[in-house]
Amino acid sequence: MKRETKNQRADIVNSVLSYIYLYIDTDLNVAELAHMNALSPHHLHRIFKEETGRNLFETIKSIRLQKAASLLLTNKYATISQIARMCGYSSQTSFIKAFKERFDTTPKVWKNGAYLLYSKKNIESSKSASASNRDFAGTIPKIVKTSPIRAAYIRHSGYDISIKNSWNRLYAWSLENGIPENARQIGFHHDNPTITPLSECAYIAAIEIDKDIQPHGTVAYFEIPASLCAVFSISGKYGDVLRFMQYVYQIWLPGSGFEAKTLPPYAIYRKNHFLNETGEFDLEFYLPISVL
Repeated sequence: MKRETKNQRADIVNSVLSYIYLYIDTDLNVAELAHMNALSPHHLHRIFKEETGRNLFETIKSIRLQKAASLLLTNKYATISQIARMCGYSSQTSFIKAFKERFDTTPKVWKNGAYLLYSKKNIESSKSASASNRDFAGTIPKIVKTSPIRAAYIRHSGYDISIKNSWNRLYAWSLENGIPENARQIGFHHDNPTITPLSECAYIAAIEIDKDIQPHGTVAYFEIPASLCAVFSISGKYGDVLRFMQYVYQIWLPGSGFEAKTLPPYAIYRKNHFLNETGEFDLEFYLPISVL
C-alpha cells in the first residue's frame, strides 16, 4: 500500500472516531459518516475494519456502553433513562439489554455498587497500579472554564506502557515540524480505565499546535472544546494515575455536587512519564463537569 493511501485511510478513521466521540449522545448514522468522508457505507465499513481491526457498528456500541458505565457511577442523581439518552440510546429497554450483555448485570445493579468489584479486578489486572500505594483522598480540584486548544494527536489502543511508542512518534513528529519545546503535551482518556479493560481503553497522545500546522495521516488534529472543568494537580509514578482516577470517579465526583459530561478528561503534562526514563509524572488533570 502506498504511503499516500495509508495516510488517507488514517485520516478517514480519525475523522470517524472523532465524530463518534464528540456526538456519542446522538443517533449516529453510518450513511452520514460515510457521506462526510465521500465514501459509500460499504467502503467505510471495510476501511474502518482493515485499519482498526474492529467492526464500526460494534465500536459505536462499545463506546456508548463504556460511557454509560462510567456515567452511572458518577452521575448519581441521573435516572437510567437519562444516562441512556446521554449515550445515544432512544430506548431504555434496548439500553438495559445491551448493558447486561456487556457487563453481566443491569444498569440499576451496576449503579448501586456492582461496579466496585468490576473496578477492583480491573485495577488489579495492571501490575503497576496494583503495586501503587498512593492515597489521593482529600485531593481537591480548582474549578475553571477552559479555552479551546488546537492539538495534533496520535491515537493509541490500550492503556499500558506501550503508550510510550505513540508518544515517541508524536515527539519525533513535533521535532520534525518545528513545534516549540514548551508546547503543551496532552493525554486524553476516552474511556474510564478503572472500569474498562485496559487493553480496550482508547488513549490519545496530543501536543498543542498553532493554526498554521496541518497534520494528516497517522498524526491528525482536532480542537479540544472549551468546558467547565475540575482541575486536579498531581504528581507521582506510572501506575498512580489509575489509582487517582479511581479516587476521582468513585469518591470525589459522586460527592462533589457536580456530574461528569460525555467529553473525555485529559491530562496536561508538566512532566510526561511516557517521555522520560524515571516513569515520574507531574500533571494537571482536567475533568469536564456540569453543575447538579
